[in-house]
Amino acid sequence: MTSTTEQRQDLATVWFRQLRDEICSAFEQIEDDLLGTNAGQLAEQAPGRFERKTWLREQEGETGDFGGGEMSLMRGRVFEKVGVNISTVKGEFSKEFRAQMPGAEEDPRFWASGISLVAHMHSPMVPAIHMNTRFIVTTKSWFGGGSDLNPMYPDEQDTAEFHDRLKVACDKHDPEYYPRFKEWCDEYFFIPHRNEARGVGGIFYDNLDSGDWNADFAFTQDVGRAFLDIYPLLVRRHMERPWSDEQRRHQLFRRGRYAEFNLVYDRGTQFGLKTGGNVEAILMSLPPEAAWP
Repeated sequence: MTSTTEQRQDLATVWFRQLRDEICSAFEQIEDDLLGTNAGQLAEQAPGRFERKTWLREQEGETGDFGGGEMSLMRGRVFEKVGVNISTVKGEFSKEFRAQMPGAEEDPRFWASGISLVAHMHSPMVPAIHMNTRFIVTTKSWFGGGSDLNPMYPDEQDTAEFHDRLKVACDKHDPEYYPRFKEWCDEYFFIPHRNEARGVGGIFYDNLDSGDWNADFAFTQDVGRAFLDIYPLLVRRHMERPWSDEQRRHQLFRRGRYAEFNLVYDRGTQFGLKTGGNVEAILMSLPPEAAWP
């Protein structure tokens, strides 16, 4: 790795940690601000707080420093389960995985850093969400990530504002980003065996290497900022609304769809498991409860 690459790795790692801290702070403030008008017994509970747990990556048959990560998990009264994980790992791709990663066939060594977030809410009126961004280095380097909204009951205003905020972030860098990354998201977060979308979309991008690393990094930062701008607003809009037992059952069925996608199709899950990541952190995305008909 050249010194320039190492400096870029440091910058990306610091950013992902900073974004994690800002998101966790914003979510804990939401926990504090729940009035409880319609939250019933949830309002009687203490506001949730993130618990952090570090882990170290191991590479089978080898010893050394292969990096690791830090899980931040909160079970609160607004957030039934939310994880905001960061990791920075390195090592070698397995033989069966090298062909899937740009630049790894020439040299199996890799370095990767990123942030991954999934929020499952107590209220079926508040949308669940996913967001992640990452920087990966092999003999090549690139950014990837995105965010998609997963409401139990789609709300036109929420969907429009969520997409508008992502579009603003994209348009700041390239007017072609939003339509391209939106379409990519719609195609990626689709459940073929159900013939349905996982949610109401967002953006998804991968292998972003425009030739201007600073511009690609700035875009990835703006994706994180866009998430932080819009999602707390959506949570606050709906978190005091009442819900019924039937709406809760519907929420659990929708969570089943979410779990199916993440276990069968999600690339991040496959990447983590095939690179010796922490299983608990990888499967953080799964809901605390789900149901199937």
